Amino acid sequence: MQGKLMKKTVSVLLFCLLITALFSQTAKKDAYTLWKNGSYAEAIEICLGEINDKPDNLDSYVVLSWSLIDNGQYKEAEYWSTKGRTVSRYDPRLVEVLAEAQFYLGNNEKSLETFQEYISLATSSSDRFGLAYYFMGEIYVRQAKYNHADIAFSQAVMMKPERDYWWTRLGYAREMAGEYKSAANAYDQALTLNPGRSEAKTGRTRVLQHLQ
Repeated sequence: MQGKLMKKTVSVLLFCLLITALFSQTAKKDAYTLWKNGSYAEAIEICLGEINDKPDNLDSYVVLSWSLIDNGQYKEAEYWSTKGRTVSRYDPRLVEVLAEAQFYLGNNEKSLETFQEYISLATSSSDRFGLAYYFMGEIYVRQAKYNHADIAFSQAVMMKPERDYWWTRLGYAREMAGEYKSAANAYDQALTLNPGRSEAKTGRTRVLQHLQ
C-alpha cells in the first residue's frame, strides 16, 4: 500500500514539474513573439518577471534587451544587457545588443569596440552580423572617417544586399570620401531596390554633378 502511495506521489510531482517546465517555455516564447510582433512593453514585462523568478535566464535578458532597444529605452537596454553578461559574458547576442545601446547613447568608441568584440565572437551567418557592420559604418560617418565607413558599409551590404538604406549610406560615405563614381554605383543600387528612396535620389544627383 505504501509503495503504491509513494509511486502515486512521485507521479504527481513529476507531472507538476512537467507542467511548470512547459509553462516556462511558453512564457519565453510569448515574450519573443510579442517582441517580434512589436509589442515591446508587454515583452519587457514578461522578461522582467522571468528574470525575477530565474536570475540566470539568459534568453530573457536577450529578448528584454532587444525589446528595450526597439522601445527606445537605450539606457535600460545598456543596463540589462550588461547585467545579462554577468550570466554569460561572451554570449554574442548580448554583446551585439549592448553595442547597439551604446551607439544610440552616443558612446561611439565604446560601441565600436563592443561591435568589434561581437564580430570576433559571432559567425558570419549570424542574423545580426551585417547589422553590426552597418552600425560600425554609421559610427565612422559620425567620426568623419569616410573610408572606414565605406569598408564597413560594404561589408554590411555584402551580408544583406537587399537593404536599400544601407546602399544609400554606402553611397553617402563614398561621396564624402570623394569617390563619386563608386558613390553613384551605390546610389544606383539603392534606387534599383527602392525607387522611392529620396536620400539616394538626391545623393545620386549630387555625385553626377561632380562627374560631369
